[in-house]
This record gives sequence, structure tokens and C-alpha cells, in this order.
Amino acid sequence: MKKLWLVYVLLIGIFLVYVLNYKLQARTADPWETTGLRGNIEDTYVMVTFQSGIDYWKSVLKGFEDGAEELNVSVEYHGSTQHNANEQMTVLEQVIAKKPAGIAISAVNSKLLTATINKAVESGIPVVLFDSGAPNSKAYSFLGTDNYSAGIEAARKMAELTGSAGKIAIVTTPDQHNHQERTDGFRDTIINEYPDMEVVAVQDGRGDQVYSREAAEQILTRYPGLSGIFATESNGGIGVAEAVQAHKGPGVSPKIISFDTDKGTLDLVKNGIISATMAQGTWNMGYWSLMELFQLNRHLAAAPSGYSQYMPMTVPDTVNTGIDVVTRANVDNYYAK
Repeated sequence: MKKLWLVYVLLIGIFLVYVLNYKLQARTADPWETTGLRGNIEDTYVMVTFQSGIDYWKSVLKGFEDGAEELNVSVEYHGSTQHNANEQMTVLEQVIAKKPAGIAISAVNSKLLTATINKAVESGIPVVLFDSGAPNSKAYSFLGTDNYSAGIEAARKMAELTGSAGKIAIVTTPDQHNHQERTDGFRDTIINEYPDMEVVAVQDGRGDQVYSREAAEQILTRYPGLSGIFATESNGGIGVAEAVQAHKGPGVSPKIISFDTDKGTLDLVKNGIISATMAQGTWNMGYWSLMELFQLNRHLAAAPSGYSQYMPMTVPDTVNTGIDVVTRANVDNYYAK
């Protein structure tokens, strides 16, 4: 009987040792294998935009916030109220002074913002660009649409809508890098692929609905037989649509292709006033910007001299967040749920 009790005690002891060893292993396991990679809630990552009140940024910010929730870090959102480089520079300077864990910025003017972006990087703050880049800056990465390719897609859609013939105009924002790329892709494609189409005018809409309407009105007055207008951003598309509606008369109205998927633009697509709009991967821009900044912050915390010594960073130079063509046939899929 005593031998049997000794066996029981031995088995129980072995079991207890196994359980204790298991718990110790769980405590020291790779954080990715247990609760996922987690940050510090006191680390604050900041998103900086321009025209901060427009609907376009809502999806980008949602992606940024969703990434922060996954990683257990904090985020803030700041931006200039207008489409104004000087105002955005002031906002960025104020953000830099707070020494955040990282900054994601969409540059209203690639040339004018470069020096301030570089100041942030050189002070040890990770910076990534999204949506509108500053290619000559020292920011670590750009996340956004391949805007030149988006211009190509828009040109091919315009050719489809117009039977590959006629005079075409563009309403854009020439001092903003992403809009210039869209314009170049569109115009180059018309020139190279569609000999019976001609880009007759490129007007500055200043990223503003009223200015874009005025620009479109001038174009329509000068070219009454216009076949189509490409607007490189959503405010421009709405302004162009207003101008076309106001100039309705005998003959066929010009086809309109716009950009982005704010409700106002989608409503105009659904009503057939705007023929198509280009949908960007805006949530992807925000989410992956936060993920990259988190990795950069960890990298630079481990090696503070990483930037000055040109050490390779842990993020790609460029991330293409995608583009879709939205028409009346699929527009319902792009309304916010």
C-alpha cells in the first residue's frame, strides 16, 4: 500500500513540474505568438494633413486609428484648415516640437514642405508620407496611389466614354505632387495612345470646389464642343459637375471623370452626372502608415544613430495602396457602411 502511495505522489509531483514549466515557457514566449506585438499607450503617433475638415481624410484616419488600437499606442490628428503650404508648415513645426513617436504627413506642396519634413527626420522623429508625397525629402517611405498609373487608367476610361475622339480638358492642382503625376499620366496616355483625342486645356482648380467650377466654366466657354473633363481630386470634380450642369444646352455634355469617393462625388456618379471616379485605398494609407511608423520607432529606439549612419530601415521606400474605377454600375459598393 505504501508503494502505491509513493507512486501517486511521484506522478503528482511530475505533473506539477510539467505545469510550472509550461507556465514559465508561456511567459517568455515570443510576443507575436501570444498577444501580438504591443506598444506603449504613452507613445503618440501624429497624422498631419491639409484641408483637415474634408471627408476624404476620414477613411485614412480610421485606418490610422485601427492600427493604433491593434498596437496599443495613441494617435493624434492635426492639419491646416486650408489648401495652404505655409499653414501646414506651421502645424508641422508645432507637432515636431512635441517630439511624437512618429509623424505621417500628406504634403500639400512637395517643394515647400521638404525642409520641414527633413527637420523632423533629422531630429530623430520617424516620418512617412502618404497620399501626397515629397520625393526629395528624407521621409522614410511613401504610401499611396501610384498616381501616374491612376492618370493612365483615367485616360483609358475617358477614351472608352468618348469613343476615343474629341477635345479633353484637365482641372488639377499643379503645385501638389500627386495631382501633377495624375495629370502627367493622363496627358501622356492621350498623346501616346489616342491620336484622335487632344488635351486642349489644363486649368488650376486650387483643390477648391468654387475655383474648379470657375476654371471649368472658362474651359467650356472657350471649347463649346468639349468631349470630356478630368478632375484630379474630389472638390474639383464636384465643381466641374456644377459648371457642366449650368452650361447644359444642345449637343452632348462632356463626360466627367473625377477622383475619390466622398459622398458628394458618389451621389453625382450614381445620378450619372459624373461618369466615373477613381477610388483610392485610403484606409490602407492610414493603417500601413501607422504600422511603418511603429516599426521605425522601434528600430530607432534600438539604434538612435540609425539615420545619421545611413543604416537600412525596416520599411519599404514605396507602398502602392491601389486604385479602382467607380461607375454607376458599382457605385453602391463604395458608400460608407
